[in-house]
Amino acid sequence: MPTTTFTIRGLRNDDDLRTVMNAIQDLPCISDAEVRMETGVACVEHTTMLGEGDLRAAVEDAGFVTE
Repeated sequence: MPTTTFTIRGLRNDDDLRTVMNAIQDLPCISDAEVRMETGVACVEHTTMLGEGDLRAAVEDAGFVTE
C-alpha cells in the first residue's frame, strides 16, 4: 500500500490533532494514519484509489495548511 507523508502547519493542541485525524480517517481507503503534533508530520497509509491531493484537501478543508 502507498504511504504519503506531508507536513501540516497550525497544530496547536489535542483538539487540532483530533480534527485533523478525523478529517483523514473519514476518507475512504485509509488503512493507517499517524500525525505528530510536535512536528506536524502526517504519515498516511492508503490504497491507490486515494491520492496525496485527496489527503491534503481533506486536511485543508478542516482548516489547516499543508506543505
